[in-house]
Amino acid sequence: MFTQFADTVRYLTGELAARGVGRMAGVTADTPDPTGHAARFSPASNGKRLSDGEELRVLVTTDVLSEGQNLQDCHIVVNYDLPWAIVRLIQRAGRVDRIGQRAERILVYSFLPAEGVERIIGLRRRVLSRLRENAEVIGTDERFFEEEEGVGTLLDLYNERADALDVADEGEVDLASYAYQIWKNATDRDPALLAAVPALPAVAYAARAHRPRQGAPGGALVYMRTREGADALTWVDEAGAAITQSQLAILQEARCEPDTPAVPRPEGHHELVRQGDGAAAAAGVVLGRRGQA
Repeated sequence: MFTQFADTVRYLTGELAARGVGRMAGVTADTPDPTGHAARFSPASNGKRLSDGEELRVLVTTDVLSEGQNLQDCHIVVNYDLPWAIVRLIQRAGRVDRIGQRAERILVYSFLPAEGVERIIGLRRRVLSRLRENAEVIGTDERFFEEEEGVGTLLDLYNERADALDVADEGEVDLASYAYQIWKNATDRDPALLAAVPALPAVAYAARAHRPRQGAPGGALVYMRTREGADALTWVDEAGAAITQSQLAILQEARCEPDTPAVPRPEGHHELVRQGDGAAAAAGVVLGRRGQA
């Protein structure tokens, strides 16, 4: 069962437990080992052997498990909410609709907004419209609603293309899950990072050559953790002015390959960091409660 918010995961696991549902777990970006829970829920597809009673029968999760996980021991997916980003619907189903799936049919159930809410925000209509638009471009073989005709899958998402979410706009990505996936991909590629990153000093910097992209100016990308444990990202130009408050845009701008050469710290770097710190405080931008991006 997928939902967008960690609070909803906690609510659902509590309600299901109260109704006698056992061998169940809830997973969010704050869960210490999301992949371990996925293996307990779908041991065969993850090559795990479990002792009696270890296997989970019900998994309630945010989209932290909607990417890069094998869940094809299961053939039933429940969307407790409809995410604004249609790619999430497709990714969720893609966790079970994978090589190794033995069921003849995969069942996907979606909870819809109450009629009054639907009249106000039109969420279902918007999601259907966007699914159809994508189907016209890419093709179709999946259905997410009983009455829909020809709304389809995005093969790039099923095939785990690293840039599959780059076109999503702000508000459409679970940023904590997105950051966790960046961290997981990096540590899977280079396990030494698991020890190296936590060992970094509390204050650190790195610099690379500016790469103009769509007219984006140079400047400084600033990451900080507040005293309350929240993580924030800001991006300021060379004059110290905030470029964007989009956490997704800043994450994407920060991306570089492991072999990207470092360059000397530019003049005024620390002043730009100070201004970026102030911009974050003024805007109140927060990535999440775990800072592993």
